[in-house]
Amino acid sequence: MPLAMSSSVKHAVIVAVGTELLTPHKIDTNSLFLTERLNNIGVEVIQKLVSTDEPEALARALEYAIANSELVLVTGGLGPTDDDRTRDVTADILRLPLVPDASLLGLIEERFASRGLAMPKANRRQAEVPRGAVVIDNPRGTAPGLLLTDDKSKTKIILLPGPPRELKPMFESVIMRGLIGDAGGAHVYRRVVRTTGQTESHVDELAQPLYRVWSTRVPTISTTVLASLGQIDLHLTLVGADRVVSNAALDVAVDELKVKLGSLIYSADGETLPEVVGALLVGNNLTVGVAESCTGGLIASRLTDVPGSSAYFQGGLTTYSNDTKVSVLGIEEELLRQHGAVSEPVAKAMATKTRLLLDSDYALGVTGIAGPGGGAPDKPVGTVCLALAGPDEFLKVRRLSLPGERERVKFQASQNALDLLRRALIRPARP
Repeated sequence: MPLAMSSSVKHAVIVAVGTELLTPHKIDTNSLFLTERLNNIGVEVIQKLVSTDEPEALARALEYAIANSELVLVTGGLGPTDDDRTRDVTADILRLPLVPDASLLGLIEERFASRGLAMPKANRRQAEVPRGAVVIDNPRGTAPGLLLTDDKSKTKIILLPGPPRELKPMFESVIMRGLIGDAGGAHVYRRVVRTTGQTESHVDELAQPLYRVWSTRVPTISTTVLASLGQIDLHLTLVGADRVVSNAALDVAVDELKVKLGSLIYSADGETLPEVVGALLVGNNLTVGVAESCTGGLIASRLTDVPGSSAYFQGGLTTYSNDTKVSVLGIEEELLRQHGAVSEPVAKAMATKTRLLLDSDYALGVTGIAGPGGGAPDKPVGTVCLALAGPDEFLKVRRLSLPGERERVKFQASQNALDLLRRALIRPARP
């Protein structure tokens, strides 16, 4: 089968094979590696499919991928056992016979012999390859990779072993040998702009006019909006051959987004909110402490996930019960009786007293009802009160009504608290 190995491809589909990948016990990480390497040579992954080892399901996945892409990368199912069917199913789809490869069989036998072992008969299957396929050596295992081309669609198909330690060096050799070419020397460049504090539809509405502008420019920038808990990310993607020109175009687009979205943006290079807050604290030589009730230490945990956080994080107090709020923080019992633990006055007291106890420049106080029980008509589940105390008696207090189950309420409360601190650090209070 002739292979147009020098031609370039722009789009790819990944098919991950393995019944175990459709259970909660095994995660496909190969596609992440492949996507990154493909992006580096200007190839975009447009879809990823996961299939069981069952031949009919695998055949449907492969047929769809071949019909809808210039390049198909298949991972897994190349082993010697009966449930390793990728090689056989691919050969059937392409109507190619499997033929023994004597040199490949010799290599497999040598690998067993080097370990003082006789090769099991089952491994002979790995030396049978579809007629015309290019064999890709596997220096770390017995399953060779295979490169084929579908005569009808001209789609290139690369079969790779499932174990990452075998797949990665094999795919690097595929790129080095130029077996899939590249998009005219182009690369995929990205920026991840992260926002918090507004809904996906609101962020998209503000940014929408820019999408039309970017689509008419050269080079063209495409945008994907991804919503996750507590934040909205905008992924800006550009395929270009010139690194300087491509990065400059993305820089301009990011600056335009900053004008449209303002302080909703907390990161323009993919940094997490705790990383951004930590950098602001370090840059201003400031410290922070936290007192948490409903979040149960989550804010402190997220802050300390950042390496070097000891430079600015003074400590955290998880004052979950009313008794602890009184005995540890020194909050007046009358304040709790009058307003309840979930209230703006109590959040304010938690922040101000924590700042004094921990001798920090800033302090956050968070109290709320994470659920599923504990709500009331005037304070339903999801009610959270935040307060931020700072230098010169600077204080911000906020009451939120957060949707979702317990875990979601806790995370959103932590996100809002960190963003409250971020906004204070980028717009410091006046004396």
